[in-house]
Amino acid sequence: MKKKLLAALFGAVLVLGACGGGDDTSSDKDQGATDGDVATVDAEKIVNNKCIACHGGNLEGASGPALDKIGDKLSQDEIHDVIINGQGGMPAGIIEGEEADAVAEWLAAKK
Repeated sequence: MKKKLLAALFGAVLVLGACGGGDDTSSDKDQGATDGDVATVDAEKIVNNKCIACHGGNLEGASGPALDKIGDKLSQDEIHDVIINGQGGMPAGIIEGEEADAVAEWLAAKK
């Protein structure tokens, strides 16, 4: 019984650690060309930095579910809710604020 509990805890730590990614705040935003003052969020870059460890390099799924056609299953608001609050094995708050908004919009277009 103790071995099973220890194995489950160890597995959970590995999955959560892999999904969390690094806190790469150095250049997640690119300067927008529209106003010069407006920063745009590069959703694809954020996904590549924080999501592919669990969802696969092409979002085909790995330890987490496939996201390559998630827009067919969930609305942008539903995707945003999962990003912010977590679901199943995905922890809450991996991506926040404007980045979460941009990633939800980008994923919702995946159909």
